[in-house]
Formats: sequence, structure tokens, C-alpha cells
Amino acid sequence: MQESSKVAKYNLGQVVRHREHPFRGVVFDVDPEFANTEEWYESIPEDSRPARNQPFYHLYAETEATYYVAYVSEQNLVPDVSGEPLEHPEVAEMFGEFVDGRYPLPFSLN
Repeated sequence: MQESSKVAKYNLGQVVRHREHPFRGVVFDVDPEFANTEEWYESIPEDSRPARNQPFYHLYAETEATYYVAYVSEQNLVPDVSGEPLEHPEVAEMFGEFVDGRYPLPFSLN
């Protein structure tokens, strides 16, 4: 059995879309592998349940109708190429202004 690399494909501030569901969001945190509750995991239909040993992303997410926080596996995300900013109200609290398709962090990471 091959060990996953656990290297996140997407970065903080990057705008992504869900592969199947109609929402997009900005990454604000990353878990190297599944780190949510067992109840959350079991609530996903078994035939579409993602593998646990991959990065999972915390997103400020939005649809045309609402804003929310989402927890999504890497296999279910694709880069958002629309070049459009998000309207989620929490984005402005954490990130700088939308530039070149992404949100910069207002501070440096070590």
C-alpha cells in the first residue's frame, strides 16, 4: 500500500471550486488528513465518502444563495479560474484584497 504524501495541493488564500457541487470558496486552513468528527464522516453517503489520508481544506464557501464554512477533501476540489472575488463576509476579516485571482494573507507565515 502506497503512503500518501500529505502535501497540500491548494494554498491559503487560493480560490477553489467543488468538483461536483455548485459552490466555491477560499482556503483558510488545511489539515494534512481528515480531522473532523466521525459523525461528520459517517454522514457522507458511503459510495461518495472521500479517503481520510489526503489533505482536507477549511473553506469560506459560497453559493448563489448563501455563505458558510465548508470542510472538503482535496479529491473534491479544483482550482477556480473565474478570476472573480468571493463575497463571503469572513474573507475580508482574514485576508487582504483580492489580487490576481487569490487572497493574500495580511501577515507572513514562517
